[in-house]
Amino acid sequence: MQGTQDRYQIAAQEDRCAPRTKLTIPAQLRASGGRGFQSVVHDLSISGFSAASINRMHEGQVCWLSLPGLESLQAQVVWWDNCMVGCAFMEMLSPIVHDNILQRYTNPGTYRPG
Repeated sequence: MQGTQDRYQIAAQEDRCAPRTKLTIPAQLRASGGRGFQSVVHDLSISGFSAASINRMHEGQVCWLSLPGLESLQAQVVWWDNCMVGCAFMEMLSPIVHDNILQRYTNPGTYRPG
């Protein structure tokens, strides 16, 4: 599983001006063909996110993330491990939308995995 997580970290950090930010956002996740379920997003960048996932998700699976006040965002599962999922957005978030989300939900501390 470590190799999959490494690929996610590399993909999420391709644009070094957009670090992933730790936060806590109530959300809903829905896998393609499945029912939505409550989740919590734990980190976010313009290219992806990681979130709690009570349902097993599989690498390559398409899913939708619904955040409060936004339309659903399509993403693809990059990894799933012990009830956590890492996904890459199909289309990167607009920096304006990203910044608005951060202003609403950021906890102190931006990190760059290394």
